[in-house]
Amino acid sequence: MAKGSLRINEISNAANVLLNVIFILLSFLCIYPILLVIGTSFAEETYLNVVGYKAFPKVISLDAYKYVLSNAKPITNAYIVTIITTLTGTVLSTLMIALYAYAIVQQGFKYRRFFTFFIFFTMLFNGGIVPWYIVCTQVLKIQNTLIALVWPYLINAWYVMVMKTFYNTTVPSAIIEAAKIDGASELKTFFRIVFPIAIPGLATIALFMTLRYWNDWYLPFMLTSDPKLSNIQMYLKRILNNLQELLNSSSAAMQAGSMLAVVPREGARMAICALAVGPIVLAYPFFQRFFVKGLTIGSVKG
Repeated sequence: MAKGSLRINEISNAANVLLNVIFILLSFLCIYPILLVIGTSFAEETYLNVVGYKAFPKVISLDAYKYVLSNAKPITNAYIVTIITTLTGTVLSTLMIALYAYAIVQQGFKYRRFFTFFIFFTMLFNGGIVPWYIVCTQVLKIQNTLIALVWPYLINAWYVMVMKTFYNTTVPSAIIEAAKIDGASELKTFFRIVFPIAIPGLATIALFMTLRYWNDWYLPFMLTSDPKLSNIQMYLKRILNNLQELLNSSSAAMQAGSMLAVVPREGARMAICALAVGPIVLAYPFFQRFFVKGLTIGSVKG
């Protein structure tokens, strides 16, 4: 019996070591591209042309960042637009998703089946890009406004279903019934009773929505033409296009001459990526303690 237990412990320890090695390798594969981008952004252009991309370059230069940040006003404005839309969109979308999911889990809500089917139907079918564009520009008339960068993403059907499952598995119905017996309104019950319990799930949804708003270039591309409404992704996309046009245009190359020699083309691309991804990477630790619990409870159980 003792030998059997010892054998099981040895197998368990070996499995743990193997799993740790596998996850360390997977973590490295996820982190290395980020290190490669950051390292390349600080490398000298001539060094990159000879050696190629390096996570830890031997020749360091800030020329790429100087070039990208040479005109600080547009990129500052792009960051302000991105921060405003990300914070506003994350708060509003998380609140709307949470309230919608809370409504359709209430047994006493007369139309909960209809609204459940309604939100589920949108996961399977949509009207297409042209009707969506017509609604945004001619019905809602939000084109060339900050609202256009927030409104279309306020409700996400998949996240509503995730929160619905989260409520069913983590919020006891007896607590809600007790609050109603004590005379609490639906909003008071939600914000005073349900909200504190649902924080892990809400933090998970908030993280996903933060990533969506921060990384979004589609809405400014489709619904805005004013450069002042460009977010960071759209602004950096324009810089990349300008660099590519400069490289592809032979006439521009002949006219630019010496300018092409000093433009850190490859480094600038990586500097743009680093500027775009850096702030959102720093936001993840604030959600980390809720992320795993909210994701597993909200989407696995059911």
